[in-house]
Amino acid sequence: MTDKLKLTCLDCGQVNGVPAERLDANPKCGTCGVALMPGKPVAVDARTLEKAAKTDQVPLLVDFWAPWCGPCRAMAPEFEKAAQLLKGRARLAKIDTEREPAASQRWNIRGIPAFILFRNGREIAREAGARPAGDLVRFVDTAVPRS
Repeated sequence: MTDKLKLTCLDCGQVNGVPAERLDANPKCGTCGVALMPGKPVAVDARTLEKAAKTDQVPLLVDFWAPWCGPCRAMAPEFEKAAQLLKGRARLAKIDTEREPAASQRWNIRGIPAFILFRNGREIAREAGARPAGDLVRFVDTAVPRS
């Protein structure tokens, strides 16, 4: 029997169990039907991020950003590319620090864009500043080597 990995639906917040070998097969939430590994960044609120950061066993890379931030806006297409490149291996989420200031406080964000990688209930790596998609992929691969 295959072990199931816990994934929080970034839309409804329901925790799902997904077999590791099915992560790249477009698994969907058993409650709301939204893709769990969409291959694109998903906007989240502070409550959903908190739950996913505590629960998910698949790497979750979060972009802390704000709409007024020029480097954040410039970074958006690169974050989209990274999500496509990491599909099946990691999920990417974005949290608007202007709408969710508690998230910035909770994770001690001092400058944006900032990236935190979560897995198995803890923060495993952090970077700050705009960067190309390839750097984000290397960042994830360094923190979570492929088996």
